[in-house]
Amino acid sequence: MTIAVIDYGMGNLHSVAKALEHVTHENVLVTRDARSIQGATRVVLPGQGAIRDCMGELERTELSGLVRELLASQSKPLLGICVGQQMLMDHSDENGGIDCLGHLAGQVKRFPLDMQDSDGARLKVPHMGWNLVAQPNAHPLWEGIEPGSHFYFVHSYYVAAEHDAEVFGTTDYGSVSAHVAVGRDATFAVQFHPEKSARAGLRLLENFVQWNP
Repeated sequence: MTIAVIDYGMGNLHSVAKALEHVTHENVLVTRDARSIQGATRVVLPGQGAIRDCMGELERTELSGLVRELLASQSKPLLGICVGQQMLMDHSDENGGIDCLGHLAGQVKRFPLDMQDSDGARLKVPHMGWNLVAQPNAHPLWEGIEPGSHFYFVHSYYVAAEHDAEVFGTTDYGSVSAHVAVGRDATFAVQFHPEKSARAGLRLLENFVQWNP
């Protein structure tokens, strides 16, 4: 069995691969070969940087159609990470507005620049560092992870999903309650970096490896 980490030139590919290798004996392959991705048992869609660049590279490497097919068929578990989560939504406000893959209903919005914490201190954008994640809906990928566990974030834009039933994790930052874990059927996606999130992040990856939706 093989876990394919899609290599379209964007994302912490090797960090994600190393973290997956830590939690499984399955073959972990960083690849942009369509046949290898199609033949994999599970697929990871990472992403880092500006969404316009991520969407553009997915098109340039001719992997956009394949990812859309995987999402439509739900034939195998797929995990989106960071911008890989944002790409699953309908539209992002970043870069003047970008249409995304449209697998999940919702928008990607920018954090307001004038947010303050409870003491009145200005909050920085990007939202960077550790923050707790609430679990509004149960999901197999939360198995063994306590509600309110901390995960590591680096992002200036956040997901606002349309359907509450597709929201599995939320994080409060200033006035925003960001939807940091979303999914449907065989797809699950997170804004935080599980590969940088210590024990909780590794447990989520381990749950993904064992997940049979």
